[in-house]
Amino acid sequence: MNEEQRKQGQLVESANPSDKKSEKDYSKYFQSVYIPPSLKEAKKRGKEEVKYHNDFDIPIEFKGLGEGKKFYIRTYGCQMNEHDTEVMAGIFMALGYEATNTTEDADVILLNTCAIRENAENKVFGEIGHLVHLKRENPELLIGICGCMSQEESVVNRILKKHRHVDIIFGTHNIHRLPNILKDAYMSKEMVVEVWSKEGDVIENLPKVRRGNIKAWVNIMYGCDKFCTYCIVPYTRGKERSRRPEEIIQEVRQLAAQGYQEITLLGQNVNAYGKDLEDIDYGLGQLMDDLRSIDIPRVRFTTSHPRDFDDHLIEVLAKKGNLVEHIHLPVQSGSTDVLKIMARKYTREQFLELVRKIKAAIPDVSLSTDIIVGYPNETDEQFEETLSLYREVGFEAAYTFIYSPREGTPAAKMKDNVPMSVKKERLQRLNALVNEFSAEAMKKYVGQVVEVLAEGESKNNPDILAGYTRKNKLVNFKAPKTVIGKLVKVKITEAKSWSLNGEMVEAGPIGAEFQEAEEVK
Repeated sequence: MNEEQRKQGQLVESANPSDKKSEKDYSKYFQSVYIPPSLKEAKKRGKEEVKYHNDFDIPIEFKGLGEGKKFYIRTYGCQMNEHDTEVMAGIFMALGYEATNTTEDADVILLNTCAIRENAENKVFGEIGHLVHLKRENPELLIGICGCMSQEESVVNRILKKHRHVDIIFGTHNIHRLPNILKDAYMSKEMVVEVWSKEGDVIENLPKVRRGNIKAWVNIMYGCDKFCTYCIVPYTRGKERSRRPEEIIQEVRQLAAQGYQEITLLGQNVNAYGKDLEDIDYGLGQLMDDLRSIDIPRVRFTTSHPRDFDDHLIEVLAKKGNLVEHIHLPVQSGSTDVLKIMARKYTREQFLELVRKIKAAIPDVSLSTDIIVGYPNETDEQFEETLSLYREVGFEAAYTFIYSPREGTPAAKMKDNVPMSVKKERLQRLNALVNEFSAEAMKKYVGQVVEVLAEGESKNNPDILAGYTRKNKLVNFKAPKTVIGKLVKVKITEAKSWSLNGEMVEAGPIGAEFQEAEEVK
């Protein structure tokens, strides 16, 4: 390893899993020759300039690396991981690999991992164990672990000690180096580990294999600087780095030209976009305003942080057009005291004031949220504040979770003093409220006509199509399969707690005068 790699916290290591060392010796061997990803280093937000590269290409030396070989990627976690998988699939295809849907048929298997909750990590380690038999049957098979778990030093150490059949470990900042990593694995036939604690640069022109041709993810920034006490993401994804607006706009124009009907702008803290762009005053509001002029029917964004949701963004979203009336706004708790412990940096009252502003500008907005129950020191009274805030806001949907400590975060050092039985009881009560409010929101659609993007067959009935409204409501409806990929008008005939049933009444372009939930005359 050279000095520059050491400075970056980069791991580039080879070790032969076939060496007959004890687990203790094996661990010592690794510790002596590599620098693990460091959460302490990852928290440092230095002033190093993030380099911007818009000239990515597959070097000639790697062309044909995957000829005659197949790859398989299993993705865990958030939309950002889904998008990372699209990029890795694009790189694989550019190298000559062919995609496969089964691990048994693959020459390379990647697990693109999520670190946000303990349950997600347990699933990955379970899958790593299941892959042992494939490695025994095919010693030439490459097994790789990438994504957020790879940025955790405890995870890397565990894999090195207990899962020697893994061939590759790489992180979230160096996906663009996949060709190099694969070649190293083929050449050495030994474990290759390359994880950077230093934030990656912004790499443009990465190839992508998108899932489907109707909806697309568009990443606009990387990382997060908020450091909520429960969250591992700022450590695994690095500091906030924004793409240049002209690159994003060009990508969206290309998607529009290809016939995509909806895009979702992605970022760990998407509405902090542009704050690191020193040469221009340009944020998410300006970007959304520019995207309004592009001929693509729907534009969404996720996930936002209430602290960065400014008045200009609200003003732009109120213009509507292709900007949808659904906003996902994670609150996490309705108690100011709990929010303080979480380091969310806003109060209950400030959150409610933000909601008031949004509703004043967009009266028909649909709001959804994230909530954690059973946080360290959360009292019954504080949990009741969460329930009352949910009622006051009138959220139409929520992702709800029991608090899960993540090693390396400040919250993991707190005493987890809420009994699991109490956590489960609170989650049950919260979910009952979430279901109630969702069902009430759905009832309002019966007898109305909504705009639905027909995405494909329903999961439960191939004779029924399924798609989402502008407000992110799932609709199952009767229509010919020829309308898949199009915006259609659907009359709602039945409301369920989490979905709607209906019948198509009109296909084709929908004029600006049409609004979701227009009453049938």
